[in-house]
Amino acid sequence: MSQFARALAIGRKDVESYYAKPPLITWALLFPAVLMLAIYVKDPDEYLAVAPGIIAMTLLFGCTSMAAIVVTFEKRSGTLRRLLLTPVTPGTIILGKAGSAAAYGLSTSLLLTLGLGLVLGMPLANPPAFAVGLLLGAAAFSLLGVLASVLVREVFEAMTLMNFFRFPTLFLSGVFMPLDAFPSWLMPLAMLSPLTYAVELLRLGVSGSCYFTSPWVPALALLAYILGGWWLAISAFRRRAGQ
Repeated sequence: MSQFARALAIGRKDVESYYAKPPLITWALLFPAVLMLAIYVKDPDEYLAVAPGIIAMTLLFGCTSMAAIVVTFEKRSGTLRRLLLTPVTPGTIILGKAGSAAAYGLSTSLLLTLGLGLVLGMPLANPPAFAVGLLLGAAAFSLLGVLASVLVREVFEAMTLMNFFRFPTLFLSGVFMPLDAFPSWLMPLAMLSPLTYAVELLRLGVSGSCYFTSPWVPALALLAYILGGWWLAISAFRRRAGQ
């Protein structure tokens, strides 16, 4: 069996054991759907300006939460240590864990997108850009969740570490306010956030407009975060996975 097939087996096991539970699915959809509905009721003419950010937020929380919870739980229970005794490489384990988390985040984001399209009539002006934003964002966010889970031992520590990153980025990444309205001193912080680039690609997909002059800018930025997150996750996993 190839390492890729083993990664798929690890991801499938995680989906069956952790993700395919009604409470997780409903929680991942209910909060962003209610938030989007509240924004629409408040201002029906402006909901499209916020919709890409809400979808990106759903993707971020879905990917990072599940990656952090699953890996940390398996470290605590000893399941991950037993997995390390099997003929799999650290990269295979990370690919399987991050892949299943990305699949979960993508599923919830796509379901939210479908609901927004059917209920509120949200258009897709550039479907390829929207798809690229979802895929690259899911990869970057899931690796971030895996990295956080490897650095700590307890689930609450992983979630605390993730929230320390996630909540500030919601207000620094154009989720609720376009980058054009940001003060100049805040723009360097916005450019450091991977969520910024995911939001702009999704905005390009929904409305056809983007803060960046070319879609290659946010796409390449997310690719850089993916490569950096992969390297950091591999390095941290080799040092701390057995702890």
